[in-house]
Amino acid sequence: MANKHGEFIWYELLTNDSDAALAFYSRLLGWQASDSGQPGMDYRILRARDKDSGEEHEVGGLMQLTDEMRQHGASPVWLGYIGVDDVDLTVDRIVTAGGRVQMPPFDIPDVGRLTMVTDPQGAVFYVMRGFSNQTSLAFAADKPRVGHCAWNELSTTDPEAAKAFYFREFGWTKDGEMALGPIGNYEFIRHNGVIGAIMPKFEEMPRPMWTYYFRCADIDQAHQAITDNGGKVLNGPDEIPGGDYILKGVDPQGALFALVGTRR
Repeated sequence: MANKHGEFIWYELLTNDSDAALAFYSRLLGWQASDSGQPGMDYRILRARDKDSGEEHEVGGLMQLTDEMRQHGASPVWLGYIGVDDVDLTVDRIVTAGGRVQMPPFDIPDVGRLTMVTDPQGAVFYVMRGFSNQTSLAFAADKPRVGHCAWNELSTTDPEAAKAFYFREFGWTKDGEMALGPIGNYEFIRHNGVIGAIMPKFEEMPRPMWTYYFRCADIDQAHQAITDNGGKVLNGPDEIPGGDYILKGVDPQGALFALVGTRR
């Protein structure tokens, strides 16, 4: 795995309707998809085309929820993957620190070793050791890239404990903060560049969770496409420092998502 331990390397949408979800996000982000080739599994690889180079980059996956998954409580959701040097050692440390294993470590041939876990406050994510020597560009750490994830945001019941957990396990550091008023601070996190933020969870959020912001070409066009294609905008577009705009929404299958982009 070419990425450093602690970098976000993949994003995955679990959904009830893969065809409908792909159509929805393709209209927002221009994604194309192909079958992963994994036997017995509807798993599609999402790709974004770089407007400057014309190259396509793999940015995430789309997985159809099975009846068995739904029976065990799975519902549409976006999940992130954090790359690690050793999955099994990382899992042992996560459990020791108070996290939980949602899915025991397993190998996907020619892909990598991975597991689904929660942090001590209950936010779900994957850890993975990829078998490929190529660098993942799913998170656009180098420059703004349309169709790629641009920001990773953790909303949690205990920001101090969450920082201690993630900083210790993945080598992250704090890179400033912004006051949010009575609820606390929005604290920026850095790891080979700024990768996102940790903030207190709003009361209306059902549980601690990660939210991933994908970059769109035009925030107003994306806003219109959400409402035109069966999604719901929860808030925004709102301007953020630097001149970009963000919004949060729910896709037609019920997964929370977020966008960031310019206003033309």
